[in-house]
Amino acid sequence: MRLLVGLGNPGKAYAQTRHNVGMWAIERAAARWSIRLSPRGTAQRGSGQLGGELIELAGLLDWMNVTGPPLKGLFREFELTPNKLIVIHDDLDLEPGRLRIKLSGGHGGHNGIKSIIEALGTPEFIRLKIGIGRPAPGQSSADYVLERVTQDEMAIIEPCLARAVDALECLIHRGPDVAMNQFNIREKVVDEGEGTT
Repeated sequence: MRLLVGLGNPGKAYAQTRHNVGMWAIERAAARWSIRLSPRGTAQRGSGQLGGELIELAGLLDWMNVTGPPLKGLFREFELTPNKLIVIHDDLDLEPGRLRIKLSGGHGGHNGIKSIIEALGTPEFIRLKIGIGRPAPGQSSADYVLERVTQDEMAIIEPCLARAVDALECLIHRGPDVAMNQFNIREKVVDEGEGTT
């Protein structure tokens, strides 16, 4: 069984903010895999199968900075080990629309990941990072991640969410090495008058 968790903050006020892209990826995965999400406790959850493997999707476990304790509760409920966990979250160090898969490591200043590491007592779980870019000079990161995504940003992020679901499928079916080789790459973009970079 695999547990896939999308991070974010609950409530309509935060639903369209940059910090919630992890939850958006879970919603896209649920739609593609025909898994119905419904409120259970502090999370939107749904169970299903992907290629014969049991999948549990969960999003918005609690406020971002206290995600760890309810996630630990899910571990107890399903008797899982950390290597069965994939966490999907936003990343300031990646430009909008870029993906990166990471097998373990520190929290990199992300409060949701920090809370999970503290609660589980280990950093040994897979992360799928979705780039949201950095704030403008003078703007705090805390304010930036809680702003609504602009239309221009959404035009970039939307196809990235479809690729995020592709990446999750690859992780589950083909393993992290193949998935990292396929998805930890910079997408080629065409700049007017400059060709492909």
